[in-house]
Amino acid sequence: MRTTRFAAVAAPFGRDLDECFARIGRVLALSRARGVRMVALPDACLGGYAADADDAPPVLDPDGPEVRRLAQLAGDMVVCAGYRERGVVRYNSAVCVTGDGVLGRHATGEPFGAFDTPVGRIGMMIGYDKAFPETARALAADGAEIGVCLSAWPASSGNSSPDLGRDRWTRRFDLFDRARAVENQLLWLSANQSGTFGDVRFVASAKVVDPSGDVLATTGTAAGAAIADVDVAEAVGLARQAMIGRVGTATSASGDSSDTGSVPVAAWQ
Repeated sequence: MRTTRFAAVAAPFGRDLDECFARIGRVLALSRARGVRMVALPDACLGGYAADADDAPPVLDPDGPEVRRLAQLAGDMVVCAGYRERGVVRYNSAVCVTGDGVLGRHATGEPFGAFDTPVGRIGMMIGYDKAFPETARALAADGAEIGVCLSAWPASSGNSSPDLGRDRWTRRFDLFDRARAVENQLLWLSANQSGTFGDVRFVASAKVVDPSGDVLATTGTAAGAAIADVDVAEAVGLARQAMIGRVGTATSASGDSSDTGSVPVAAWQ
């Protein structure tokens, strides 16, 4: 068995890039100390949410100093993060890095594809992409073992609940995560913004879902990190065998899991 420790993060990020990087640095330092090998950060974690045209997030060059800074912070870990990309049309983008540089990218409007990393073959998507079955299917068809969705997913703006756990958009967020994982037998990492940005409330609910659709760890509606140990090859392989009628039950974790589960935000604020 080759078990890897994964973390999906729920955290608030604003406009100040130095503050964003300071928070990312704390998250990654804590993750590294707990033996995490891959971290999924939210969409818009480099510059905050695109709330309105009068208060837009910074636009970043995909080969610019901010992505290089993220790679430096990643070091020996694999880190996925979301930002707003500079171009003729500005759009949300996701990047996956290690200390050696960029492993893969995905931008809004581009085809969905997978790429190889030290922890397995990964495919990324952004926010509402996961509402559509075809997106995750395209990643699986390209050989992805791990699906990563980076979100800045808000609570319902109409008929919302004061209890985020009962909000209909929280329920949809959680349902999509489990559905995309089990449909395609992918290990699924779902990161999200938490807290508020202006009038927008984010549902948090970062989680790690195994290829059978079971939630291994979640932050719930609070900020924090959902951490789980997974033997990716075994879990994906057994889940796919089970889906075509062969014997076997997918397993997700092994070894010492004392540091897995949900790590509260207070640990790295």
